[in-house]
Amino acid sequence: MKSWIPLLLALALGLQLSAQTTVVGVVTDNRRQPLPGASLVIRDSYDGATADSAGRFRFVTHESGRKLLDITAVGFTPATMEVELKGGEFTIQVQLKEAITEMSAVVITAGAFEASDRKRAAAILSSIDIVTTASANADVTGALKTLPGAQQVGESEGLFVRGGTAGETRTFIDGTLVNNFFFSSVPGIAQRGRFSPFLFKGTVFSTGGYSALYGQALSAALILETIDLPEQSSASINASVISMGGGFQHLARNKKSSWGMDANYTNLDLAFALIPQQQQFSRSPQANSLDANFRIKTSANGMLKYYGSVTTNRIAFTQPSLDSLGYLDRFSLRTTNMYHNLSWKESLGGRWKLQAGISYTRNTDTLRFGMQDAGKQDVQLQGLEFKEAALQSRGDYLNAKLVVEKRFRGLNVLRLGSEVNRSNDVSGFTIYNGTRFVTRIPETITAVFAEQDLYLTNQLAAKLGVRGEYSQLLARTNLAPRLSLAYKLGKQSQASLAYGEFFQNPELRQLPMLAPLQFQRATHYIAQYQLTTRLTTLRLEAFHKQYHNLVKTEPVNGRQLAASNGGIGEASGIELFWRDKKNIKNLDYWISYSFLDTRRDFLNFPGRMAPNFAARHTASVVAKKFVTNWKTNINFSYNYASGRPFYNILHDAGTNKPFLNDQGRTPDYHNMSLALNYLPHIGKKDARMFAVYVLSVSNVMNFRQVFGYTYSANGQRRQALEPPARMFVFIGAFISFGVDRTDDAINNNL
Repeated sequence: MKSWIPLLLALALGLQLSAQTTVVGVVTDNRRQPLPGASLVIRDSYDGATADSAGRFRFVTHESGRKLLDITAVGFTPATMEVELKGGEFTIQVQLKEAITEMSAVVITAGAFEASDRKRAAAILSSIDIVTTASANADVTGALKTLPGAQQVGESEGLFVRGGTAGETRTFIDGTLVNNFFFSSVPGIAQRGRFSPFLFKGTVFSTGGYSALYGQALSAALILETIDLPEQSSASINASVISMGGGFQHLARNKKSSWGMDANYTNLDLAFALIPQQQQFSRSPQANSLDANFRIKTSANGMLKYYGSVTTNRIAFTQPSLDSLGYLDRFSLRTTNMYHNLSWKESLGGRWKLQAGISYTRNTDTLRFGMQDAGKQDVQLQGLEFKEAALQSRGDYLNAKLVVEKRFRGLNVLRLGSEVNRSNDVSGFTIYNGTRFVTRIPETITAVFAEQDLYLTNQLAAKLGVRGEYSQLLARTNLAPRLSLAYKLGKQSQASLAYGEFFQNPELRQLPMLAPLQFQRATHYIAQYQLTTRLTTLRLEAFHKQYHNLVKTEPVNGRQLAASNGGIGEASGIELFWRDKKNIKNLDYWISYSFLDTRRDFLNFPGRMAPNFAARHTASVVAKKFVTNWKTNINFSYNYASGRPFYNILHDAGTNKPFLNDQGRTPDYHNMSLALNYLPHIGKKDARMFAVYVLSVSNVMNFRQVFGYTYSANGQRRQALEPPARMFVFIGAFISFGVDRTDDAINNNL
């Protein structure tokens, strides 16, 4: 027996060696780069290995037959391979795909500034940023004018972006189009937006190349998202030299629903008594507003939101007439605006989501024009009878949108949807002899769209979209492709490209039509570089925009009416934005600069010219510092724009052809503003009553600001277009009960 023992041991050893399999190979990513530290293990066993610095591995296993090999690496999607273990040496090549996550993936940003719960970079302006920007006067669009791409236009409301008119920028709230976002126009005086910055939690200011979900805007889109449920019930009051108001928000005990109301009254009588105005106001601007909201959490990820408001405002003034020296031009306006917005977001299961919204606006304006003598008595002068007129207008606007979204592996998303935009504008124009002209312009625009977010890797992403629209008024259809690409250059830097076609109806003020028209069209090309950290942002962007089928107008009965789509234009430029919250303690500042080269032949222009709302150079510097010992936020801003072109365009009486009677450039625009916010607690700290005291002064250096010129009817005299007052001072107090907004202001600057 002893002689058999060595033989049995040798046989057992041989059987054991024959059952061993040596697994060798290398682990790489999809770019063939080695993945050190990758883990490999035979499922349901203890056999495996870790890849070395070159991605190579080697291990021995006693398992046999068909087995599953699991491979994992941090930042990559786990993989499983089926292997046949037959003994001996077995060589495999393993390739892992990079895991695409929201934290590490490239972000498509060409042409857009974004602030939301998902994007907390320093690049864009939050609601606190807006109200603490000294030159903004707590107006959303006023703050956006400190960003590159926006023009410093002070004689008219709206956002003039990259050589486009204000009408080429559209605003959307919770996905639906907002008509009459601003208070109604007043000759030579810019109007504010109707909505409080604190209403919104998310802001996207797209200066071009925006998503296929939005249309009817040739130049830019301002996309706003309202807040969800408040953190707790609260109340607030405010009082200033020009306004007073208050409101409350009630949060249900189960924290699944809330409702609230706000009311405000504004009257500029006292301010205008202390600060002389260029116009002689017989009725200073007065406004009343009432708004209400409710929010219901319909599921873990679902939310139903409603916001509605009613505002009324009145204004009346006179100013010296250019048409007859010694006389006054008279103007008055009375407006009632009603706005409702209902939106719903819901998860449908199977990684499907739904977003639906409907909004309705009714705006009614009554405008009266005329002349008065030096004694403020109404007069009607021979040859100037046309200046005695009245205009009553009413617009009803309904917008409905439905979007369904399907999420796939990684961040890949498909969106499909449709939109209906219905409007009915009725205006009655009464001239001096009582003759009345009534115009009705009904329109229905139906749109369908599709958009795909494709994340190929964490470094490379694309957004592909297409939008089609049909206009009942124009009886025409358009198809607009959109494409954006983004490539991550490093951990904090990326490059983006964007291309898109954008269509828009003629603006209401150019209608009715003298001849059949088609959509106006703009083609955008954008290239961007962005370097972003948690506290700093650098953006460099270059763009080119080509206009086609712009509206050309002809004068009829004193109005410029749409005559053809023979207009063209282009705009090119470069932009820079730098924001820094890091390098100087308690100081947040940003610098923006834009260079714009634009020409267009549209409206009554006699040829291809730089539009009178476009400055070649614009720049802004905004700084905010919180002084802890003083409990004071110090806000400073400086805005600059090079001189804008101005023209006096007349029409030849014989040929009706336009010609330039006068032209030039305005002086450069300068505006330096300062604001102080004092943030003390009121009473005992546990009383939960907090206050913010505000002092702001616009144009503290009293610069003369000329936006252009107005001309007499015969074109022989002109007068500079300037702000009603060079300097404006605001003093106010905002008191809240239950919610400490002072922390928001402090934390925003630390």
